[in-house]
Amino acid sequence: MREGGVAPEDLVGAIADELANWARPAIVPVWNATGVVLHTNLGRAPWHADAITAAGAVAAGWSSVEIDLATGRRGGRAAGLVARLQRLTGCEDALVVNNNAAAVLLALTALGAGREVVVSRGELVEIGGAFRVPDVVASGGATLREVGTTNRTRTADYIRATGPGTALWLRVHPSNFRIVGFTERPALSALAQAAKAAGVPLVDDVGSGHLYGIPGEPGLRETLAAGVDLACCSGDKLLGGPQAGLILGRATLVEALRKHPLYRALRVDKVTLAALDATLAVWERGERPPAANALALTAAELAGLAAALAKELANRGVPNTVIASDGLSGGGSMPETPLPGWAVSIPSPDVEGVSRRLRTAPKPIVARVSDHAIVLDVRTLSSADFAAVADEVAAAMAGR
Repeated sequence: MREGGVAPEDLVGAIADELANWARPAIVPVWNATGVVLHTNLGRAPWHADAITAAGAVAAGWSSVEIDLATGRRGGRAAGLVARLQRLTGCEDALVVNNNAAAVLLALTALGAGREVVVSRGELVEIGGAFRVPDVVASGGATLREVGTTNRTRTADYIRATGPGTALWLRVHPSNFRIVGFTERPALSALAQAAKAAGVPLVDDVGSGHLYGIPGEPGLRETLAAGVDLACCSGDKLLGGPQAGLILGRATLVEALRKHPLYRALRVDKVTLAALDATLAVWERGERPPAANALALTAAELAGLAAALAKELANRGVPNTVIASDGLSGGGSMPETPLPGWAVSIPSPDVEGVSRRLRTAPKPIVARVSDHAIVLDVRTLSSADFAAVADEVAAAMAGR
């Protein structure tokens, strides 16, 4: 080694590491051991096998994304998917854009530009990435008209604020927080009836959106049945599919959004449409995608899974304890609603080092760190992976 220089073997190793980094994909599969089902940093909902197959099939070649195969003429973009949404939710028409933020922005721009949008003060929310309702209203070219108070808003507040310059009423689901105590919020059906009487459309930002019963979370069919004119929601949260934004409701309004120039900038590609259609088909035949199954697991089922993972770890010489652990829905859905369950706690004097080695394993494991222990929550792990997960944990505990 030259004085003040770098040893050749160190240089070769550094170059090899850098080349390996270049070759490594930017996004890799990980095991989610956090217990947060719709973990935004980990890609939210895992897809159903049918959605993966459908996406791969259309990605591999050409597809019928915008052609009517019966006539050979240009057809509506993914008309079959729209028909499926009509059957599942009762909507008159539907549109798909790249996320729920885009859905809300398109609705505000197409219907509210140059006019007023009425929103309750208790619904002027901010979600991840500094996405604020007042900023979105302004970006759509509309003027925000706040009504009510932070904790109490009544239907009469919307009516008093409505005039010739009112474009629409916007209702926003406070998906990532709760206001409790001395509160009041109009029932959706009452608000929809009042909007109809006032002659203005009611747009409901449903947030996560779902097709099955979850207490405290609005369902798409129920929302539309209550009388809203447009409902906007995510496709990659409680619906359990790919990242997408759904706009469902009155056909004349959906068509106005479809014809707006901004729609072309926000619409999704053939892969997303195929995966979303396959996900909806899963719901239509009475099944559930993986995220919904994970949310539905009972504490008793999770206790059995935790015991199975604990046994795999013990067989590899990894000391562990099964502990009670509350999971979360995540993704801004069901805030402050713990999901009772079980996890495996693995004590270590080098818990940060073990956690780092797990995150940099051939297939990374993202776990929680609590009380000087690695915590593996089984709600978000498949039992089919327990043996492989235990192998990686044993290696990380051994310093490899």
